[in-house]
Amino acid sequence: MNSSIDEITLLHQAQARVTAHHHMVVRGIGEEIDLEIGPGDDDPTFSSTTLVGVPTHESVAPEDQDDHKQILLASQVPTDDQSQLVKAPQGKRKKKVVKKWREEWADTYKWAYVDMHEGTARIFCSVCREYGRKHRRNPYGNEGSRNMQMSALEEHNNSLLHKEALRLQMASKDKVLHVDKPVYVKALMSKSASSILESVLRRDPHEVEFIQSVQEVVHSLEPVLLKNSQYVHILERLLEPDRVLIFRVPWVDDRGEVHVNRGFRVQFSQVLGPCRGGLRFHPSMNLSITKFLGFDQTLKNALSPYKLGGAGGGSDFDPKGKSESEQIMRFCQSFMDELYKYLGPDQDLPAEDMGVGPREMGYLFGQYRRLSGHFQGSFTGPKIFWSGSSLRTEATGYGLVFFARLILAEMNKELKGLRCAVSGSGKIAMHVLEKLDSCGAIPITVSDSKGYLLDEDGFDYMKISLIRDIKLQQKSLREYLKSNPRAKYFEDAKPWSECCDIAFPCASQNEIDQPDAIALVNSGCRVLVEGSNMPCTPQAIDILRKAKVLVAPAKAASAGGVAVGELELSHECNLMQGSSEGFEAKLQVFEAKLQETMKYMYERSVKAAGEYNYLKDNPEALVHGGNICAFLDIAHAMIDQGCV
Repeated sequence: MNSSIDEITLLHQAQARVTAHHHMVVRGIGEEIDLEIGPGDDDPTFSSTTLVGVPTHESVAPEDQDDHKQILLASQVPTDDQSQLVKAPQGKRKKKVVKKWREEWADTYKWAYVDMHEGTARIFCSVCREYGRKHRRNPYGNEGSRNMQMSALEEHNNSLLHKEALRLQMASKDKVLHVDKPVYVKALMSKSASSILESVLRRDPHEVEFIQSVQEVVHSLEPVLLKNSQYVHILERLLEPDRVLIFRVPWVDDRGEVHVNRGFRVQFSQVLGPCRGGLRFHPSMNLSITKFLGFDQTLKNALSPYKLGGAGGGSDFDPKGKSESEQIMRFCQSFMDELYKYLGPDQDLPAEDMGVGPREMGYLFGQYRRLSGHFQGSFTGPKIFWSGSSLRTEATGYGLVFFARLILAEMNKELKGLRCAVSGSGKIAMHVLEKLDSCGAIPITVSDSKGYLLDEDGFDYMKISLIRDIKLQQKSLREYLKSNPRAKYFEDAKPWSECCDIAFPCASQNEIDQPDAIALVNSGCRVLVEGSNMPCTPQAIDILRKAKVLVAPAKAASAGGVAVGELELSHECNLMQGSSEGFEAKLQVFEAKLQETMKYMYERSVKAAGEYNYLKDNPEALVHGGNICAFLDIAHAMIDQGCV
């Protein structure tokens, strides 16, 4: 009885407030419309849409009385005609109204909008006008019984519109968004490319990094997809990984406390051969980043002269601040306890990535050898007495500089005397500094997670050695100033505003956003060589393209590790191993083979770009050409091998 009175009271209150900004409208029986609070004044369709009212109690069947409680909050101020509640038409007309409303929402995406909050762009829920988890406890106000209020709250939180707004907010966490741009989908010309992106969005809506990497590749492949529709289905198959592994990694710290991290390995494609890809230990690691790394590695390996499959993996474990012989070793052993069964020279070959160096690879390999029961040199690393070449860590950084020289040669320029801004201070960045110095360039910056270091005189061999010692002691780059007072360290900043000719981003994905790209252009940068995978956001890429900054993609420029990794598995590995005698001669052989590989990938990228009308003066010609060339190699293999 009380619930019926509460219902009637609520309906009368709704009729009394129809002229309010948020007025109540009662939906008809059986329409099954999700709770919708209107999208705001920017949507004219709501002011012109006839809303369905409630029939009298006489027309309501007893079994339908529960459905009679469904109501809707709309954000539009009603017209005179709409301010009166009318009886709901029966039969098919109600279903058509429901379908029309849902199609309007699907077409206009009015369930979310972007606005600024405390200086940060946020995606707000159009349902409750809040972002994230900050939602009204009761969207119906304080009327009605507590049961009705909680039912309203549950209906609100479970509504399709509200879920979509929450999904976008989670996906855009800590990302800088722009009101005039769609959240994910870049404007594409072909329906086939759009359908592929929509499929990925529908299947993996929360995987921001993976979607971003797919969008970049699909954009490059548009002329390929238009020329041959068969490739559309091939690409759709390629975007689904061969195997995704997610597992827990329990380990015990030095105080005896138990911790649990999450491990990942995505074997993205084995169509060209056994997988090869890095392992990354970093707190930000998740499935989206793992898939993006595996996807990029698949294309990178396909572009190289050594045909291999692609994989990515790692854990959200942070090795920083952990004791070397206890915590890190115990974690690596626990990580390998689960992963070893999926590894092997004919299946998957792990390599180093962020947070995984010779120390971690040694522990991982030791546990792999113990569990598998045999010695297989299928782990890459610089420890020549158990696996890998002695120049393994240099390969990627040196390769970036060799690739930059190829680009400059095409422009009738040389590297000597050019100012180079480098981000990061890990394996890749340090060897980029080393090779730039030996080539006569002037590397002026390095960075860590807290800021960047600037030395206008450039880093020479002694200064690079000092930085290595600082990083080995896990100290801030600010320590560099004690020995070099003329240098400067900038807290909470990136090096892209410093005057430079070439930029080498070697830190992490999306490290260059739109303001950074603008700063790079203003600093005089004309060439950007990607050391890290996907270092630029889509907005940054747009700025660089408009400013005609030539971009060398990581899929080609950072493939030095792939080349040396293949040498490790061949008889040519003997060239890099052995005693220190004759090291200079071995180094020359190593660099000659690395330069040959870089030239091969550069020429393949340029040729593929030209075949699909991406001219050399196009700043993204190498990006598009590399993506096209790699995809075509994979696609032909997939066609030959059938649907497997």
